[in-house]
Amino acid sequence: MTQPASIHPTAQVDPAAVIGANVGIGAYSVIGADVHVGEGTTIGPHVVIEGPTRIGRDNRIAQFASLGGDPQDKKFAGERTELVIGDRNLIREFTTINRGTGDGGGATRIGDDNWLLAYVHIAHDCQLGDHVVFSNYAALAGHVEVGDWAVFAGYSGAHQFCKIGAHAFIGMGCLVGHDVPPFVTMANEQQGRPRGINSEGLKRRGFDISRIAAIKRAYRTLYMAGLSLPEAREKLAEQAQQSDDVRAMLEFLDHSERALAR
Repeated sequence: MTQPASIHPTAQVDPAAVIGANVGIGAYSVIGADVHVGEGTTIGPHVVIEGPTRIGRDNRIAQFASLGGDPQDKKFAGERTELVIGDRNLIREFTTINRGTGDGGGATRIGDDNWLLAYVHIAHDCQLGDHVVFSNYAALAGHVEVGDWAVFAGYSGAHQFCKIGAHAFIGMGCLVGHDVPPFVTMANEQQGRPRGINSEGLKRRGFDISRIAAIKRAYRTLYMAGLSLPEAREKLAEQAQQSDDVRAMLEFLDHSERALAR
């Protein structure tokens, strides 16, 4: 049954904000102008949301989160940019997500069904897919792209402009400075190095033995066969004829803009 929004008397909601049905806003939260909050979203106490920000349906936003703040970029000159958050995301306490920049595409985007746990930071112009997990204190610099189902363990991070492929796993404390292909696990070293594929994560998501075997074969080709990147790409092109997952890895390589993590 549709109900009007429930707003605590101490919360400050700008008259220009658009608040959907069944939304809950906790004590002392501040919702600015040009903020749209979708139906069924719950906002805890002491949350600050600045606009322009669009938040979808059925999100859960915990206390002291700060969403839609100005980008931490010295080139930002006050141009209109936005934060766009999808549906059914969990955003825990003290998480910060900044709006985009004018020269970075204009928007920071968070997809659907993601978990951003305590003290996570998502910088300006980042693009997150769906079903992504960020554990406590994980952080992204600006312009990072993260594919669906990727996982960032606690205290991990990625340098600006990096691309993290779907189903990748970034280990605890790992600082990524290069593009990470889909399915790859990065180990906890000073700048992170590939250490196999994310086998456990793939099993949990229903990948069968044959799919995982094809991904492992592609990993060995890329990282263990002693081939140059062009040579490895040629071999992967052959393997991609039999595997959609290897084809996804190959497409990732072709669109990589920073040096590949190897």
